[in-house]
Amino acid sequence: MPFVIGTIAFFALAYRLYFSFVAAKVAVRNDLSVTPAHRLYDGQNFYPIKKWVLFGHHFAAIAGAGPLVGPVLAAQFGFMPGFLWMLIGAVMAGAVHDFVILTASVQYDGKSLAEIAKAEINRVSGITTTFAIILIIVIALAGLGLVVVNALAESSWGTFTIASTIPIAVVMGIWMFRVRKGRTMEATVFGVILLVAAVVIGKYVPDSNFASWFTFDHNTLTILIAIYGFLASVLPVWILLSPRDYLSSIMKISVIGLLAIGLIIVAPEIKMPAFTEFGKGGGPIIPGKLFPYLFITIACGAISGFHSLVSSGTTPKMVMKEADIKPIAVGSMLTEGAISIMALIAATSLLPLDYFQINVPVDKLQAILPRLYEMGFTESNLDQLSASVGESIAGRTGGAVSLGVGMAYIFSSIPGMNHLMSYWYHFAIMFEALFILTTIDAGTRIGRFLLQEALGKVYKPFGKTDWLPGNLIASGLIVFAWAYFIYTGTVSTIWPMFGAANQLLATIALAIGTSFIINRGRRKYAWVTIVPMTFVGITTLTAAILNIKNIYIPQMMDSTTMITGLINLVLTVCIIISVIIIFMNAIPGWISGRGVRQRKNL
Repeated sequence: MPFVIGTIAFFALAYRLYFSFVAAKVAVRNDLSVTPAHRLYDGQNFYPIKKWVLFGHHFAAIAGAGPLVGPVLAAQFGFMPGFLWMLIGAVMAGAVHDFVILTASVQYDGKSLAEIAKAEINRVSGITTTFAIILIIVIALAGLGLVVVNALAESSWGTFTIASTIPIAVVMGIWMFRVRKGRTMEATVFGVILLVAAVVIGKYVPDSNFASWFTFDHNTLTILIAIYGFLASVLPVWILLSPRDYLSSIMKISVIGLLAIGLIIVAPEIKMPAFTEFGKGGGPIIPGKLFPYLFITIACGAISGFHSLVSSGTTPKMVMKEADIKPIAVGSMLTEGAISIMALIAATSLLPLDYFQINVPVDKLQAILPRLYEMGFTESNLDQLSASVGESIAGRTGGAVSLGVGMAYIFSSIPGMNHLMSYWYHFAIMFEALFILTTIDAGTRIGRFLLQEALGKVYKPFGKTDWLPGNLIASGLIVFAWAYFIYTGTVSTIWPMFGAANQLLATIALAIGTSFIINRGRRKYAWVTIVPMTFVGITTLTAAILNIKNIYIPQMMDSTTMITGLINLVLTVCIIISVIIIFMNAIPGWISGRGVRQRKNL
């Protein structure tokens, strides 16, 4: 209970005090400026949306697997390292990163991070950023999508519930934006009622004649999610992406609120030690040492480069006025930080041996059991947990299942709820999958924007986001790329690469943000972005080099994983080189100063 209340109080003070300073001195806003949502309105991509609905979209888009899965996987190092990094990092790094980039993109007519880099640094940096972002977004979506696939594989209840959200969202979108324009509350009530009904009805699907319709293996689910990502990318935002993200955000915030209340009422004992021996390396989930791997495993709860893509992708095209930027960017990131900490608490409330039995493949568990016993992890309750949730949970790697079990355990420990654990578990799985899928649909759309921008340099029609052939081709290429990694990869290979790539993108975004601040005559406040940029850059470059040495080169030595290892190696090296090029071009401008720039007001 002290951890939950303390986190909420700390974040509330940071929002009120620190980010009032950032808003006044660093990311200066002007409500007299007409935002691109109004000036470039096209009814499809540029569309002014009310602050809290857009908060819902933005929060849903940035809050993918990272704030849920990262902290759970990092729990192998113990409870305290992850808790401290998320508490401090969300304020000093993540929220600053999101606030500055969203402000810059709104002032650049909703342009991408690459276009901002081109304007603020130089053309070489813009091209390099485009190249790096396209690589990173593919890796990021693969890492996020893999978690969904692992959570929903062979689970007809979970798959039915998630599939139900698609038609529900379409009806909500038509209602809010066409039939009863602006009647958000009506659509909200409709959506929430049907969403809860989908969870309840889903219980009966496994025993019905329709079970086979919603029971899929890993590869089939990958293809289905790829089809969904493609459709979400090519359809107008108001039909599927915005209402589904809004519905998801309502559920996310509601569930997290319930989880916070549950944690306060139940006050579960944190059974994982503050620190474990795996901080020295050799862990069965994340093989590296606490430094630097903690900081790339928790890929979203403290700071995430993926947020810069949303903050310079879909969100800036829908901001009604600049005063909305702070609650949307900072509010979403701090909410995500709080969610990450509560996810960590939920997962570490399990017995440590149960935690490892869920998150380590069954065929590898026997090899590490002696060491777990030596660490004092001898008590297990796995069989009872499996019976209570109605599914086998041993070896369900990826973090989603162990978090779902932890959340279900807390909810069912509330007086009068002990017989509902199977409902709570599948509700938690739906909650996690919704988190992730909203990132996949928004991320695919952002990737499409970026690829169209790049291809538009070669063939101009591609640069028009409303050109249907370009829309379809770019979406198809992005979806194929991330689906390939999910189809062929595993958590142990994809997640470290995702974490390193994601945090290197955050480093790039903070460098661009630093140029944005300095070029507007605010050099004395540049420390706001330089401090987190330096820390995240050093830790992540170290992790990326260790990944090459300890993961990708050994993969290349094995004939069965040689191609995968080579692709991982090449992509990681390309991203590292991109970071170096951007810094080489940006730092001279920071030192000399490129002169005070006027607000971009096209």
